[in-house]
Amino acid sequence: MSDEQQAEAEQVDEEVESGIQDGDFVRLAYTVRTIEDGDVVDTTDKEVAEEAEIDVEGYEFEPRVVIVGAGHVFPEVDEALIGAEAGDEDTVEIPAVDAFGEYDEDEVRTVSANKIDEDDRYPGAQVTIDGDQGRLETIIGGRARVNFNHPLAGEDLEYEYEVLELVDDREEQASGLLGMYLQQAPEVWIQTDEVEEEQVVESDDDDEDAEPETETVTVEKDTLYIEATPQMTMNQQWMFSKQQIAQDIMQRLDIDRVIVQETIEGGMGGMGGLGGMMGGAGGADIEEAIEDVDIDADELAAELDADEE
Repeated sequence: MSDEQQAEAEQVDEEVESGIQDGDFVRLAYTVRTIEDGDVVDTTDKEVAEEAEIDVEGYEFEPRVVIVGAGHVFPEVDEALIGAEAGDEDTVEIPAVDAFGEYDEDEVRTVSANKIDEDDRYPGAQVTIDGDQGRLETIIGGRARVNFNHPLAGEDLEYEYEVLELVDDREEQASGLLGMYLQQAPEVWIQTDEVEEEQVVESDDDDEDAEPETETVTVEKDTLYIEATPQMTMNQQWMFSKQQIAQDIMQRLDIDRVIVQETIEGGMGGMGGLGGMMGGAGGADIEEAIEDVDIDADELAAELDADEE
């Protein structure tokens, strides 16, 4: 390689290193469409979703925080982001094989209709057969034709995106990761807590069978607090994977622990009819209601003993 070529290569390397790199958190606005028909597959833009007649209820349409190189986007998009800067826009084509796979005729199978719930025996129904999810195409008599391909199998996609910003704040990073996992971003904050824990003390005792000595010490731990919402506690992804999600966040953000807290607010009105169950005492002061009940503990014990005899 000549000196001129070497200089050009070094210049390219410097340009790449000056932009977004693997492991960076970036906030993306994007829309994914099928190339053949232009159907919207996913978007962070509510207006685009509404124009595509996608159900927008219960879904937060806002730019997403992703980690470059972590598999949060298609590999082709990860590659395009390397070296990019905030404000850059691009459209990347994703071949079907790298998106949701090629269409496989062998994945369209005929099964017994008895394996399908009666309420789901209609064309287009999403069904699960022997653990595999598919879409019911036809049902005639006791036989059903089910397509086990992904609905987007065989579709080439185009991924249009804009890099809005690099995200350096750890609380924003944590919120973004939770938003990606749960499709919603609960309130989060990070603080350093003083925590007491037991630590093993080195001993001069040569007895290998001796119990290790410990002492209680106070250590500082970076803690991510998550304010749980009712929607979050009912989210299946969170219910079944919260341990893995928390571990991923701790590893990526250098957090020592995660605490999820739930706040329940409200007075007697939020206790759903308890007053009626208490014979009308719900509108009165609880302490006064208790004082009106004249029970002597010794007399009650004597009556219980008499019943046992």
